[in-house]
Amino acid sequence: MTGGLLQPLDLSKREGTTISISRQLLDYLLSGRVQPGDRLPPERKLAEALGVGRSVVREALKSLTLLGLLEVRLGDGTYVKRVDADILPESIEWGLVLGAAHVPDLLEARRHLDVILAGLAAVRRDERDMTDLRALHAAMKAAHRDPVRFAAAQAAFLRAVTEVADNDVLAGAASTIRSLLQFWVARVPLSKEAMDAQAADAASVIDAIAAGDDAAARAAMGLAMDRANEQILKALPAEEPVEA
Repeated sequence: MTGGLLQPLDLSKREGTTISISRQLLDYLLSGRVQPGDRLPPERKLAEALGVGRSVVREALKSLTLLGLLEVRLGDGTYVKRVDADILPESIEWGLVLGAAHVPDLLEARRHLDVILAGLAAVRRDERDMTDLRALHAAMKAAHRDPVRFAAAQAAFLRAVTEVADNDVLAGAASTIRSLLQFWVARVPLSKEAMDAQAADAASVIDAIAAGDDAAARAAMGLAMDRANEQILKALPAEEPVEA
């Protein structure tokens, strides 16, 4: 099925191996030679075709699965889910999600967007919005001993702030960046202390939004994002070695 479209990787390139393989697989998926429902060759065959180790191929496939292009069926293999390039805006490179080296840039972009959205939320919120935000914050506090539940509640809280801000363009950009970061956010180990601190940060954001103070809301969200970003950066892997 590879049909000569996949070539051995040029290991002299400076770009991280997994990123290079992910981009080559992405080009393959968008080449028109595969269709939704097609099954990809096994990892072993892909690794042989590309001249790299299976672990590199496995990580690249995970990245493309995160993008929604592939679907892993347990015990059956990896299948093409969609092959259109419209899944992400053109303004954001596909490669951003494909390696840890780009995560700091994504985190910086996310911080700026969430700060702006918090300020807009402070100006545009109403009582119903505040009820929803407080309910989501309560869910964060209730999940302080369960990292998975806490992460889900925190993500819902941030989405709610975005909705209150009522700007579709900013909301779309923020949603895309959050999706690109999802793989790395999920890897962050959350201690009870970290969750308590982040819940307290969210409370400060809510108080500022409730007061209608856009400057305070921006400042509070900035501090919250700084704390969250620090945790993600600490959890990033070291630069990946080139695997023969």
